[in-house]
Amino acid sequence: MPKALTLGNGNILVGIDHVGQVRDFYFPYVGLENHIGGNNVHRVGVYVDGALAWLSDPSWEVKVESANESLAGSTHAENRILGVSLRISDAVYNERNVLLRRVTIKNLRGTARTIKLYFAHQFELSESSRAHTAYYDPATHSIIHYRGKRVFLISARLDGVAFDDYSTGVYHAEGKEGTHRDAEDGALSKNPIEHGSADSVIGLSAEYAAGEERISSYWVCVARSHRYAKRLNALVLHKSPAHMEKTTTDFWKAWINRQNFTYHGLSPATVALFKKSLFIIRAHADRGGAIIASSDADIMQQGGKDNYCYMWHRDGAYSALALDRAGDFTVSQRFFEFSNAVVSEHGYFMHKYSPDRSLGSSWHGWVDRETHLPTLPIQEDETALVLTALLRHYELTKDLEFIEVVYNSLIKHTAEFMMSYRDEHTGLPLASHDLWEERYGIHTYTVASVYGALVAASRFASILGKAKSETRFVEAAQEVKAAILAHLWDEERGHFCRSTSLVDGMLSSDHTLDASSAYGVLSFGVLPPIDSRIVRSFEVMERDLVFKGGIGGVARYQGDQYYRVGADTPGNPWIVTTLWLAEYFIARAKNEADLTKVKEIFEWVNARADSSGILPEQVHPYSGIALSTAPLVWSHAAYVNAIISYLDKLEELGICKACDPVSNRL
Repeated sequence: MPKALTLGNGNILVGIDHVGQVRDFYFPYVGLENHIGGNNVHRVGVYVDGALAWLSDPSWEVKVESANESLAGSTHAENRILGVSLRISDAVYNERNVLLRRVTIKNLRGTARTIKLYFAHQFELSESSRAHTAYYDPATHSIIHYRGKRVFLISARLDGVAFDDYSTGVYHAEGKEGTHRDAEDGALSKNPIEHGSADSVIGLSAEYAAGEERISSYWVCVARSHRYAKRLNALVLHKSPAHMEKTTTDFWKAWINRQNFTYHGLSPATVALFKKSLFIIRAHADRGGAIIASSDADIMQQGGKDNYCYMWHRDGAYSALALDRAGDFTVSQRFFEFSNAVVSEHGYFMHKYSPDRSLGSSWHGWVDRETHLPTLPIQEDETALVLTALLRHYELTKDLEFIEVVYNSLIKHTAEFMMSYRDEHTGLPLASHDLWEERYGIHTYTVASVYGALVAASRFASILGKAKSETRFVEAAQEVKAAILAHLWDEERGHFCRSTSLVDGMLSSDHTLDASSAYGVLSFGVLPPIDSRIVRSFEVMERDLVFKGGIGGVARYQGDQYYRVGADTPGNPWIVTTLWLAEYFIARAKNEADLTKVKEIFEWVNARADSSGILPEQVHPYSGIALSTAPLVWSHAAYVNAIISYLDKLEELGICKACDPVSNRL
């Protein structure tokens, strides 16, 4: 189940599902380790008149939304059978590692009743159910779950009064489903401690008059030690959960509005999703610099071998670019510092990385499956994208000292690799894995990204007065450009090839129509948008990759089988590729009327987001429901980048003089 909310502060990230239950809890890194995950869940339920219903029960009508202009959540749940409603506000405290949940409970009946609110917890601390302890701590009146240096302290109050019932137990072991079953009679056993696959439940009960509301404050403090977890708990009690929630909301409202964008011609829904997308990108950014692809751990439950909680430099670079263009230079700089720290001694980035800077899992082999000859297990576009994004970072910040620090170790180092990793006869880069991570070859998108990176490297060399390097990088870039036009353009079909490969010294091209090919040539500046080859490529894309029999949207390439739904489609519509088409329309626009199609694509994307603003990787071509992982941070980054490109075009056309205050720094 894709997540409805992702909340975080750079140290922890919390995922909440579509019925308001906590499903993911990452600490001490964003994306590493998930202390819930799998089929585990932190439940919320109500016991009244002899009946118990958790929010996952179909008797509840639940709607989860993101808060207005804040990295926070708002859930409304109503159970007409029980005669109870809940309003839940969720936030992760921006200053410390504390999850805050405020629950307003309302008695919908016309008579007084006793209502009990339950919170139940299943953990897999350090992603393991072994050597785990849960106990009631009388000194802090809390439940504490711990395993080594992973400590979670849980407490709650109802109208200022601490929880009045609790128990610990085991789940999915010893034939026991879980301690949440102990709540079914409205009274917990108060078992004070359990170990192994331990879980817990707390309860808060009170008398409710007819139509009366009461407020419960619930919090989870996360730390590496019991002492610090208890210090965080004392801080919550001292400041009060209400105060911490307000200051968190105030912080994020200031963050999202610190740049005075003028959203000329955009609908309120488009503006709202733009801001929500920035929050989602920000929540997936770890303080150590990683920007993970997604926090959705459920992809592992769909037959996958792994999750998306890694940093691909492709996704990270596009996300850093989006944050830079939105004015958050600090988080982007952390990304480039991360990149500077992990770049290989040979000048390239590996497939993906964990947020702690260790090498991530991979399916890119070190030898060719058929020839068994050595190959580089990289996607070269990931290396190139870091330099193109870094150039934009410099253009916006003018932080010359930072560029000087990373020039030799990151900029020159990677540029030298890209210059040398080429075929001496054609000038094309040698083979690597494509951006879709499916094929090994010389891909148009990758080659175009290398051109853009070498141009960026030459610009940096020029800025720092390194004339020889500047000349070498410029010459190499021009050779790559000439190779693209000579070997990757398909005149007969009217579009750029997906890829080519060297077989016995001869080039053998794959002529499959791939959205990334035309977009790469355009976005990395190989050709201008008015060039006939760009125009023809995007016309073919509109003709053959836009699915016209359902909801529309652009497929990745012809015959895409990944999560494919129907044989009559070129592939499922992807958010990213559809926004690439919008970027082309923006680049070509000569007046405001030319931007009509752009705004239509924005509305199409808005319709694909759920009620909390979460965008998936791809959608069902007929129903539009999310497929694969959600949220996909790349989708949100593509949306932010396209919106800002639209605003920049308005300024270029003289329609709006100050639409984009960030680009006005240039």
